[in-house]
Amino acid sequence: EKMTETKGRATAATHPLDPLTAEEISSAVEILRKERDLGEKVRFAGIVVNEPPKEQVLSFNLGDDFEREALVVLVDGEEEAAYEAVVSLGESMVESWERIEGDVQPPIVLEEFDECEEACKRNPEFQEALRKRGITDMDLVLVDPWSAGSYGDEEGRRLSRALTWVRLDPEDNAYAHPVDNLVTIVDLNKMEVVRVEDSGVVPVPQEKGNYGREDVGQMRTDLKPLEITQPEGTSFEVDGHEVRWQKWRFRISFTPREGLVLYTVSYNDDGRERPILYRAALSEMVVPYGDPRPAQWRKNAFDAGEYNIGALANSLELGCDCLGEIHYFDGVVSDGKGNPLTIKNAVCMHEEDYGLLWKHFDMRSEETEVRRSRRLVISFVATVANYEYGFFWYLYQDGTIEFEGKLSGIVSTGALPPGENTRHGQLLNDEGLYGPIHQHFLNFRLDMDVDGQENSVYEVNTEAVPPGEENPHGNAYYAKATQLETEADGGRNVNMQSVRYWRIVNESSQNRVGEPVAYKLVPKTNVLPFAQEDAQVSKRGGFASKHFWVTPYEPSERHAGGAYPNQSPGDDGLVRWVQQNRSVKDEDVVIWYTLGAHHPVRLEDWPVMPVEYAGFALKPEGFFDRNPALDVPRPGKNGHCS
Repeated sequence: EKMTETKGRATAATHPLDPLTAEEISSAVEILRKERDLGEKVRFAGIVVNEPPKEQVLSFNLGDDFEREALVVLVDGEEEAAYEAVVSLGESMVESWERIEGDVQPPIVLEEFDECEEACKRNPEFQEALRKRGITDMDLVLVDPWSAGSYGDEEGRRLSRALTWVRLDPEDNAYAHPVDNLVTIVDLNKMEVVRVEDSGVVPVPQEKGNYGREDVGQMRTDLKPLEITQPEGTSFEVDGHEVRWQKWRFRISFTPREGLVLYTVSYNDDGRERPILYRAALSEMVVPYGDPRPAQWRKNAFDAGEYNIGALANSLELGCDCLGEIHYFDGVVSDGKGNPLTIKNAVCMHEEDYGLLWKHFDMRSEETEVRRSRRLVISFVATVANYEYGFFWYLYQDGTIEFEGKLSGIVSTGALPPGENTRHGQLLNDEGLYGPIHQHFLNFRLDMDVDGQENSVYEVNTEAVPPGEENPHGNAYYAKATQLETEADGGRNVNMQSVRYWRIVNESSQNRVGEPVAYKLVPKTNVLPFAQEDAQVSKRGGFASKHFWVTPYEPSERHAGGAYPNQSPGDDGLVRWVQQNRSVKDEDVVIWYTLGAHHPVRLEDWPVMPVEYAGFALKPEGFFDRNPALDVPRPGKNGHCS
């Protein structure tokens, strides 16, 4: 790769938004260790590029000099303190070093998963609790370090509320055998058990829940091969982390907390590069459970801010996770010791046929014009203990941007005493194994730049006209747009009855009929939380109480649940920021959309669940002067549909 000088140090980065390389991560850690004399008990919970100011990025030209900085989050287990540091890679110096104040913790790092399990296994009280349940082989025990939340019993320590399952043999699916009513509180700094909460023995279900080919039995034999080939190659071009496809142009990055990030998304409209999005990424997640049983009620994982969901990304495989002619991007993160860790093929990009793009058959002339839709898919998949989350971004030839979440994996299980049932979950076998009811809320931060940075937001509801002079025949209705002028006007929810959506407009850029150009956020299915407003998970995940928020651009406001939701008491992030009631009229606006998935577990979800889908779309509305996909060529060749 071409090397660029950024003041004193060479880097492979060619653009200010390029993610940190393995070499840059190593350099940042080396500089920190030297300047701050870091001890052996320091864990690195995130090392990412410290993004330059937006104005600098937008004015950057290829070949310009630029600074490279690393933003580092770390935990000092000796001091039992956490820090945020900015390291100048060009100057080889620590620019800032700040202690993270308040009752919050950085995310749980991967090494703490294994070490927490080992701490539990060597604890006599934990061993005794397992012996009561007939479990003596510690090698078959699986411990997941669920986050502790904030319930007043944390005493300022970095804790986990570990939950336990057990395998029947080394290859067994442990989630079929929950050790219910057992919670182990572990101090992750000291890596020792604080206490064991045993609410009484429940027999461990013994029926296996394996799902591999050898476990299922006879596989289907009538499925013929489906081959996807592009003999002339793909239609996209990749230059480092910049992608061009059809008329789209954008940049890709990857962070341990957010996973896939899309930057500077624009569309070439007859030679004019028109910006739409500056930055789009997952902001935060929360998964609240609706079961009041002792081992279940405090399950409410913030998978981004508590677990670094990007660092848990899979290495994707051709023909399984992605199909067709694929371009992969690696994800470079760090382990807990600050060593660079490359997730091979973390992001997959390919083209898909997506059925009809547009069609009309003229009944009189019997002439047909039809075009097939092709979309560009950019995706990654993460495994958070039992669950799989697929994050799929789609770009379409008609200017549409779509996100689709794909939820799969294994439901988090519990066990009931013999003969009992519960209204808070679904029995999965006759041994008391059950899946508790729960929800998933994903918040996306969408930094909109529709034809520029000065945008406004309107809520659009369709209304029926009351009977009278304006509706003499009873058939009249219209789409009514209401401007959201301040943050207080945001905090809105989906309304299917009024077909509600939100329009992001640029008042200073007009289309051919004199109206401001716009993109609209179109909801698909969505839900709201069922937890009570005063529940602790509602305070910590306040962003999930509303589907749609809008704020003016502020680079420090990145995560909807606050910078550090792990053990945070809540009332942070979006719910606090919007209290400033700043103007969002003709401003550089940021849209926050909360996507909810409701999951009453089904028998069909066991032992591994078919994918559940949830998503939203950003569609042009008056952004173009006509259908922008008219110039897509007719499909086929050699006389077929051409």
